[in-house]
This record gives sequence, structure tokens and C-alpha cells, in this order.
Amino acid sequence: MDEKGRWSRGLVALLFPAGFWLGVFFVVPLLFILVYSFGESGIYGGITITFHPSNYLRVFDPLYLDILVRSVVIAALNTLFCLILGYPLAYLICFKARRWKTLLILLVMIPFWTNLLVRTYAWMVILGGNGVASHLLEFLGITRGPVDFLFTPQAVMMGMVYGYLPFMILPLYASLEKLDVRLKEAAQDLGANRWRTFWRVTFPLSIPGVLAGSILVFVPSVGEFVIPDLLGGSRTVLIGNLIQQQFLNARNWAFGSALAMTLSALMLAAIIAYIRKVGADKLEGI
Repeated sequence: MDEKGRWSRGLVALLFPAGFWLGVFFVVPLLFILVYSFGESGIYGGITITFHPSNYLRVFDPLYLDILVRSVVIAALNTLFCLILGYPLAYLICFKARRWKTLLILLVMIPFWTNLLVRTYAWMVILGGNGVASHLLEFLGITRGPVDFLFTPQAVMMGMVYGYLPFMILPLYASLEKLDVRLKEAAQDLGANRWRTFWRVTFPLSIPGVLAGSILVFVPSVGEFVIPDLLGGSRTVLIGNLIQQQFLNARNWAFGSALAMTLSALMLAAIIAYIRKVGADKLEGI
């Protein structure tokens, strides 16, 4: 066997474990959901495998479209807020922290040590009518009595920003860490001030981190159901809550699968469009 054939067989052997794992635990379940999305749910649960495309037509009902649009808007706002808060912190850790860099990275990762459900319950204690936030506002004289922040879109947004902020900070830090500091020094030697150096040198070179962080935050935010369920209640129903209800409460697996497949297709299209747009802008900037 020639060298090229041995290299090809070695590459296949190397990729086989990961490909087999993804195929069994990702592709196969996704195919099941795709088949179920064309099925027909029974009155008392269960599903009959048929070709029933009306499940997808039902997704475009104004009621469900409103929930889908609300989910995308909240996810986009969550991504924007995480970027606004995460970029300065990642920049500070990378270029200003010095000996405190390891400690700050550790503090960013500490929330991962606790389950998201537990952290969300903690936010319920903080934002409740008898919680820390209400007592603090009353102590500062901003309010005259207890204020209950729970079951509002603002509570959902705060919980989601807190939950997903590390997913934005870590890719940004990894991207900024690779930046050649000599490029910033060269820009300043050529007369650029700090802001111009940041916008013309630092930020364009950190776009891969911005892109990775935005995807890591936006995609799970659209399908989030734990945080909206606990902090938003029935006032803030997102597409993740609707899918959960269809599977667990309504027992309508066919429609729930159609919702899940529609959401997956929309997210895939959005990611592809976003990557192409950011890549084109980056090339133009260079």
C-alpha cells in the first residue's frame, strides 16, 4: 500500500470514534425527531408514523410565530448584553490583569461548578418580593416597599445574561490572548490613539472570538426553557417552553418534533448567514 493510502486509512481510523459517537448520539436522535415530526399524535399520547406535513403548517400559526419571534429577540438581546459585558472583562483579563489573570479566569469558570437549575433558583431568591434586590432598593430609598421582579421579561433577561456570560468571555479571552501585542504598539507608533488602535487593530483581530462567543450564547438561548420557566412563568413563554409542553404536558410529540426541527433549521440558517456576513466584513476591513 502506498503512502497516500496508509495516510487515508490512518485518518479514517482517527476520525471514526468521534464520528461514531456523533452519529449514534446526535444524528440518529435527530432522524427520530424528523420522522416523528411527520407523524400523527394519538388522543392519549403515543405517535403513529405517517406522512402528516400539517404539523409544520401549524408552526406558522400567529400564536406560535409570536412565541418564536419573542425567543429570537430575547436570545439576540442576551447575546448583545453578554458581548457588551464580556468583551471589556475579557480585555481586562488578557491585557491588564497580569498576575491576577489565572484567578480571574477561575472566577469566570466557577459558575460551571454549580448546576444551572440551582443557580436559577438562587436568582428566584434574589429577585423575589422578599429577596436581596428588593431589600437593597428599599434600603437605598429607591423604593418604598417590597418589589417583586419575578415573572417578568427583565428577570428572564438577567438570569440568561448571568447564565451565559461565561460562554462569551472565554472565547473572547482565547482570541485576545493570541493577539500579537506588537501590532498595537506599531499602530500607536504610527500615531493612532488608544480608541483608534482598538477599533482598527484589536477588535478586527478578535472577531473570531466574537463570532464563537455569539454562537455559543445565541443558539442555546433560543431553546432555553429552564430560566424562562422559573423566572418568567407563564408571562414569558419561549419556544423551548412550548416544545417542552408539547412533549410532557400535551403529549403531542408530532407537533413538538415539528417545532424542534423548525427551530433547528432556522438556527442553522442564521448561523451560516452570520458566519458569512462576519467573514465578509473582516475581509473588507483587511
